[in-house]
Amino acid sequence: MLRGVVHVLAWSLATGAATTLSWWGVHSVMAGTAYDPPRAVPVVADGPPEPEPRSTSASTRPRSSPSPSPSATREPPPKPSASARSTPPSPAPSVSASGVIKSYATEGGRVVFDLGATSATLVSATPDAGWSMQVWKTETWIRVEFGSGADRVTVFCTWHDGPPRVDVGTY
Repeated sequence: MLRGVVHVLAWSLATGAATTLSWWGVHSVMAGTAYDPPRAVPVVADGPPEPEPRSTSASTRPRSSPSPSPSATREPPPKPSASARSTPPSPAPSVSASGVIKSYATEGGRVVFDLGATSATLVSATPDAGWSMQVWKTETWIRVEFGSGADRVTVFCTWHDGPPRVDVGTY
């Protein structure tokens, strides 16, 4: 009996030592790593989203010019089509450095675009539970497709013939 207890004690000490050594190794590597915060837009159901705080670094400095920049006088892009099966974007969308940030909630998930005057950028795309997602990007359009079994929901943003336009369709 004493022999079994000694074996269990030795195994426990060896396992604890190995776990501690591994944790210290990973901790020392990860301690020096700095991560940029994700570019996520807060989603608020009851009110307009709050603008994302912008950090300044050596490569992106605020403009010191007192005159408004051309990007400050942009017109908002057109609203999505009436046939779109999505919830409308919030009434007061956030304004980013490059355009207007709009969120589109669909049956399959949520897509957030940064809509500029002549182009758009995908900020995030998050599928709902039970849905998968695919993203295609080109120079003039972005397509996000949510899929669940035979159901498909596509969010299509184009800007090849004018300002960005977002269409949501169910197939």
